[in-house]
Amino acid sequence: MMIPSQRQSRITEEIKRHGAVRVAELADLFDVSDMTIRRDLEVLQESGLLTKVHGGAVTSGRSAEEPGFDAKLTQNAFEKAAIADAAVALVPPGASVAISGGTTTWALAQRLPVVPRITVVTNSLSLAVALHRDHPHLPMILTGGIPTPSGALVGMVAEDAIRSLYVDILFLGVHGMDPEAGFTTPNLAEAQTNRTLLSCARRTVVVADHTKWRTIGMARIAPLSAADVLICDEGLVEEGRRALSDGVGELILAPSPSTHQPSVKVDERESDSSSGMSFLKKAKGNQISSEGDPTLDASSKNTRRSK
Repeated sequence: MMIPSQRQSRITEEIKRHGAVRVAELADLFDVSDMTIRRDLEVLQESGLLTKVHGGAVTSGRSAEEPGFDAKLTQNAFEKAAIADAAVALVPPGASVAISGGTTTWALAQRLPVVPRITVVTNSLSLAVALHRDHPHLPMILTGGIPTPSGALVGMVAEDAIRSLYVDILFLGVHGMDPEAGFTTPNLAEAQTNRTLLSCARRTVVVADHTKWRTIGMARIAPLSAADVLICDEGLVEEGRRALSDGVGELILAPSPSTHQPSVKVDERESDSSSGMSFLKKAKGNQISSEGDPTLDASSKNTRRSK
């Protein structure tokens, strides 16, 4: 068994590599109790090596730090895949779909071409390159703009292009979500461009894995109420489930890799037995049909739940 100083050194390496760590995952990694890990995190925080947050820790000063795209791509990959599978089910044939930058939206983009006759609008350079490479005949509009470290195109050029368009549905990736701060990002310019995306979409779906809960970036994108739908994974803590189901239009919990049964109470959810997803419901927002009508067509009713 490691002595505390060795374990704390390894924790420091983990947080430098991933940008964030969770108490439960570290306890499993080092085969110690959660309390032992919390004591380690307190020591490291006192040394200025990290900042403790609910359920784990992040690198110091992370609210203004923006990890690169490649650094984030492998983090929580299974959860992002489950979220992407749930998200693509919300896209009807013939829809215009805007996709913001981010690794969860990137996972969604890999699945989107299965939906016929869609048109994609994006400010993500990496997403556009991957889609055009693998699906050269897919109609797609790339906004232009100045790239951020995560590969999102932002600024006046991007915003002018976005303002000239109207889309049926926006899939928005975020850095953090919090009941008071709302949806946030470390990048001021990206926050503004994301707000412009919100203004051009008839329906907004935020996609974010459970580690984004209680994470706060420096710049606010929008309040939780801006999301007609939020898709997260089953790793979301109960506190987050309650707060988000109250704050957003509809909370969908995609099944985690380790379970196929949702853990929310039966009387609080409507479950899709074929997919294992949970739908926490509250009335909000319009639905879209395959041709942009605010009513559902038959092919999309089984993948949505009105709120």
